Order: sequence, then structure tokens, then C-alpha cells
Amino acid sequence: MEVRRVVPNVESHAVGESREFYGLLGFEEVMNHGWIMTLAGRDNGQAQISFMARDETAPVIPDMSIEVDDVDAAYLVMCESGAEIVHPLQDEEWGVRRFFMRDPNGKVVNVLGHR
Repeated sequence: MEVRRVVPNVESHAVGESREFYGLLGFEEVMNHGWIMTLAGRDNGQAQISFMARDETAPVIPDMSIEVDDVDAAYLVMCESGAEIVHPLQDEEWGVRRFFMRDPNGKVVNVLGHR
């Protein structure tokens, strides 16, 4: 299993202000579903940060997202390790397959793969 990218998720109700603020540092909007907006570096699309008012299908806003090349393998490994699964593995209508787990620090991590 390979990690493709890691994105911090910031709970925010000031999405427009965040877009303008981080735009000053060279970020631009690359995704906006209304409840989540992702900014990426103009010159480095892998440098990303997301702002979330809520999560569309999960009970909590994750603290970070980790994209992997095989989310099913990641889910199996985490289940076998005894990790707390906060949101079960499922396909989402916006083209990702994901689950949430809680890390040893109490942080909720969204582990996903694109379909």
C-alpha cells in the first residue's frame, strides 16, 4: 500500500475568507462541494488544505485525509490492528471510497482512494 497524499482538514464556517487568506500564499480553489472546499498550491497541486463546515455522509469532520492506492487493503490492515473505525468503508457519490479511523492521539483520519 502506498500513500499518495496527505491533506489537513480544517473545520471552518469562513470558507470564502479562508480562500482569500490562503490565496495570498499561492493557494487556489481546486474543489468545492459546498460543505468541503480544497485549496492547492498554484505550482504544486499536491500541497493542499481542505476547509469543512460538516461532512456530507459521516458523523464527524476528520482532522486529516490520507489518500492511498488501495483503500480496501488499508481498511483491512486497520481493522486487523484493532483501530477504532469511526465511519465504515463505503463508496461516496463524489467518486471516492473511504473510511474514518481514530489515531492514537484521538484524531479522526479519513482514509480514501479515488474510484
